[in-house]
Amino acid sequence: MKNNFWLKLKPPIVALAPLAGFTDSAFRQICHGFGADVLYSEMISAAALYYGRERGSRSAEKTWDLLKFNRRRERPFVVQLFGSHPEHFALAARLVSEKIKPDGIDINCGCPVPKVMKAGAGAALMSDPPRARAVLEAVLKNTNLPVSLKIRAAVGSLPATEFLKNLADLPLSAVMIHARSLSQSFSGSPDWGAVKKARSLFKGIILANGGIKDLASARRALNLSGADGLGLARGALSRPWLFKEIKEGRELKFGRAEIFKLILRHAAIVQRLKEPKGLVAWRQHLAYYVKGLAGARKLRTALVKVTRFKDLKNILS
Repeated sequence: MKNNFWLKLKPPIVALAPLAGFTDSAFRQICHGFGADVLYSEMISAAALYYGRERGSRSAEKTWDLLKFNRRRERPFVVQLFGSHPEHFALAARLVSEKIKPDGIDINCGCPVPKVMKAGAGAALMSDPPRARAVLEAVLKNTNLPVSLKIRAAVGSLPATEFLKNLADLPLSAVMIHARSLSQSFSGSPDWGAVKKARSLFKGIILANGGIKDLASARRALNLSGADGLGLARGALSRPWLFKEIKEGRELKFGRAEIFKLILRHAAIVQRLKEPKGLVAWRQHLAYYVKGLAGARKLRTALVKVTRFKDLKNILS
């Protein structure tokens, strides 16, 4: 594959993992500024693209809006698809490749959210290896982009190693392994050993994911997993400069003034991309930014009411 960007990245690779409601264009640009090597989209429904391919409906437009990205400030950009039907993925992969032109496509086989799993997607897809393989084959046949996937350390009695054995002959470029099992969801200690075991079964890039919140936990994950890099999700919400810390191998001190400046920069991008009304949905980021600051509780109470950029500036000043 000529345009496999994964092969051009130097370890440790540090990626912004997909996180519904958070990893939009504005936040991806913030993380890119701090050195993120790879930027994933939010989870994109393959079914929504399949049924909304002609656009027009409100739900279809919302899905297409999620796929917009800045071609200068958000690269490499990987679109993550979720779903359960191979035919949906086949068309979705073709549409994304032709109309969006990202740098790669990723398949979600790890999301533990009940609503997603009830539809046979996310971690439920990992629990059905034959269907998961059919999905990946459908995507590979309908794109020339590098294809990757995100899985869990285990789903029920099925470990990541057994799941990957079923895919060993497919030309997959990368896998991100959340080092917690499905039963752990987003809590509990990550099993970095489970990620390390996958090394002998997967020839592509391996990223370790789960519970990485600071430089110390990042170093531990890299050392114990033997992975080529890391996928940061919730840990990056309150500390997007963590990408820079990992790349440079040193802690960065962000005080109150620096964090407030970062908040305003993030808000300015949101307002530019989504107009002023975009600030309302974006306010969920604020609770993460001010976490741990003196007077954080009082700050949050004021910040969750922000509707205008001017109000935000007044509060922070």
